[in-house]
Amino acid sequence: MNFTSFLTLLLISLVVAFVIHYLFRYRFAEGFDAFIAKAVLGWFGGWLGSPIVGHWPETLKIDNVYIIPAILGAAVAIFLGCFWFKAWAKVWGAKAP
Repeated sequence: MNFTSFLTLLLISLVVAFVIHYLFRYRFAEGFDAFIAKAVLGWFGGWLGSPIVGHWPETLKIDNVYIIPAILGAAVAIFLGCFWFKAWAKVWGAKAP
């Protein structure tokens, strides 16, 4: 991966994390650190987006990053990360004294 691909994925993950955290308000934790955690999850999701979803469309591609699969991968990774922690807190919170 070159620097342009890294920056493209970083920008996509920051935008998707901003939309999910501040506009949709889908959160497990509050604050800026939770936003950064979503951005990191989104970067990994965007990185895995093209290998999992596919390499399409050819016209929306920056270097080796396909934009639409990267956006979908970032959004899915962020939602699954929040869901995982919410479910984990519910399971372990219910058993706490």
